[in-house]
Amino acid sequence: MEKKIGCYICTGCGIGEALDVKALGNVAAKEQKIPVVKNHEFLCGSEGIQMIQKDMSAEGVNALIIVGCSHRVKTEEFRLGVAQMDRVDIRDKCLWVLDVPEGNETAEEDRQMMAEDYVRCGCVKVKKMNQPNPFAASTPFSKDVLVVGGGISGLTAALEVARTGYNALLVEKEETLGGKVALMHKVSPARAPYNKLEENPLPKLLAEVKGNKHIRIMNNTVVQKTVGAPGLFDVTLKNGSATSVERVGGIVIATGYRSYDPGKLDKRLGYGSSPDVLTSMEFEEMARSGKIVRKSDGKPARRVAFALCAGQRDSSHLEYCSGACCTYSLKQALYVIENHPEASAYLIYQEIRTPGQMEDFYRKVQNEGGIFIKGDIGQVSQAPSGLTLEVDDKLLRQKAKMEVDLLVLATGMETTVDTQDPNSASPVGKQVDDLPGSVLNLQYRQGPGLPSLKNNFPDSHFICFPYETRRTGIYVAGPARRPMGISASTTDAAGAALKAIQVVESVARGAAVHPRAGDLSFPSFREEGCTQCKRCTEECPFGAINEDEKGNPLFNPTRCRRCGTCMGACPQKIISFANYSVDMIGSMLKEMEIPEADDEKPRILVFACENDAIPAIDMVGRNRTPLSPYIRIIPLRCMGSMSLVWIADAMSKGYDGVLLMGCRHGTDYQCHNVRGSALAEIRLSKVSETLDRLQLESDRVKMVEVNIMDAETLPKVINDFVAAISELDPNPYKEF
Repeated sequence: MEKKIGCYICTGCGIGEALDVKALGNVAAKEQKIPVVKNHEFLCGSEGIQMIQKDMSAEGVNALIIVGCSHRVKTEEFRLGVAQMDRVDIRDKCLWVLDVPEGNETAEEDRQMMAEDYVRCGCVKVKKMNQPNPFAASTPFSKDVLVVGGGISGLTAALEVARTGYNALLVEKEETLGGKVALMHKVSPARAPYNKLEENPLPKLLAEVKGNKHIRIMNNTVVQKTVGAPGLFDVTLKNGSATSVERVGGIVIATGYRSYDPGKLDKRLGYGSSPDVLTSMEFEEMARSGKIVRKSDGKPARRVAFALCAGQRDSSHLEYCSGACCTYSLKQALYVIENHPEASAYLIYQEIRTPGQMEDFYRKVQNEGGIFIKGDIGQVSQAPSGLTLEVDDKLLRQKAKMEVDLLVLATGMETTVDTQDPNSASPVGKQVDDLPGSVLNLQYRQGPGLPSLKNNFPDSHFICFPYETRRTGIYVAGPARRPMGISASTTDAAGAALKAIQVVESVARGAAVHPRAGDLSFPSFREEGCTQCKRCTEECPFGAINEDEKGNPLFNPTRCRRCGTCMGACPQKIISFANYSVDMIGSMLKEMEIPEADDEKPRILVFACENDAIPAIDMVGRNRTPLSPYIRIIPLRCMGSMSLVWIADAMSKGYDGVLLMGCRHGTDYQCHNVRGSALAEIRLSKVSETLDRLQLESDRVKMVEVNIMDAETLPKVINDFVAAISELDPNPYKEF
């Protein structure tokens, strides 16, 4: 179908009073040759929307340029079912950020120039767009969800999937379901008033899972290997010597945690030297049996000490807090107190951490007589009737000896997921059919495990998308993702289940999941131009691209998040999207007008990531904080999509400076595409070669990290850069 573009300019919100709207229309109609150009004083209102819809049905308009406010507002009003569309923001990023005193003709002229440039950009962008055709596989997509792990998290995830009407395949490597919760006597309170021990919820949950027709359970089964992509995962399951292949659409990993090996703890804590020193899980089994006794002689244990943070927050063991151990120890202290009226429970701690409503439970144990000692255990020794603890009391500032019957060590949690360093130079792993110890054994070019961030736990965007991994369609829940207790694990499992359902529905429509949820485009390769440099496969944050034997990229569309990192990585410019390309952005920046050097009006091009930087700039507009009238902002999907060609084009066009605004990267990264801004910075380190070739100062190009909350500081960053560029001579290429 032939493309027919309509450009609709809103004159509301003060746009009509501040700008020459007729001139904006002339830019679209006469300069850019847009066939349908109209104004409306209230474009997002019912009359404005009806005007657009009427042109779509009567005039055949099938591509839209909406000129008015930010694309982040009025999203429902302009959800018109048109894939080829751009929202040109002349309100938030022009009117609201420019200080134009009344009667100041120069300022008014600058404002008009900025608005006209943004209209030019929008016109070029839509003209360069093509209609996205959603990816359709040659075989049917599956909407079933595989849940790996039959503990409390896995059972909850499977049940939540089934409750929505989707089928769940629950795989457990053990003979029975339940995981570590099956070994527990009672659990910490999960409901008001949060101060009473509760019965183990597992029997009821198991009955629901086993009675649900949408859940298929496979015990004594492990995943041998996983091939494919979301909607098309082919998972080989191994039960003894028998194997079978199941197709699933999404995967939830809920394999729980592995207790830190107490044999690695410091000898001073006495584990292994006395049977009366045991771990939390060993004590749990003792309580469940109904006999809290000294293992050394079988006599009742009336004095029980709990050592919190055993091997945690310790650089020699686990550097992190496991989050749930304090609550577990409080629960077990109540076992002791409630078991016998004369029993004593001592909790030796560094800090008590009881998040959420567990503060009430902490108070309950205090009121019931629990004895809390802030300090360290210096030495544990066997006594004739139990154990002797040498304790360094931090509050009383004295060392003391205690006689107890048992010492319970609250050891930490380690993930059970096989992870790998995502920053290794070439994380290419040999693909093997059977990799014992691997949860999924992914047959990915990037290796069989999931990328980690720190402490070997699977990586996720810890702020916005906590269940996500760097492998699209694969979600991790419960303590396999990060240390957490039972209540948090069930909440986590429900979230992961819903994410898995989102992905199977999205890929069935050919749409992307976050952060570009609903995007129907996917990258296409001009294979004849590929030099097998492998940059796209190595830089893709989500492992979307495999390679054939010759090194040619093999793309998996449903793994793609549409960030464009592969496009920015490709030196041959052979990767593009139907609605995003190197040519499109290059044409946009070339279309804007560059004043002559004598005008003394520098032009600063700002490439801003749409995930954090653009929302921050929108907030600047809402705050009415002035920005320089000399900047021109082009949003990018992700700074990882930045091509060095654009820098060269901008300098050749005559821009005086280029400012790149990406998300924060590093350990606590906020980049929605994990590595996009970090990769852009690496690429930018090579831009000096381009500037040297053009005989321009390296100060003309700068990259900054921007947080979505930086609206207060961002104006200074931008305006300082403009001021610094203004100190330089005009770009000599303006004259060419």
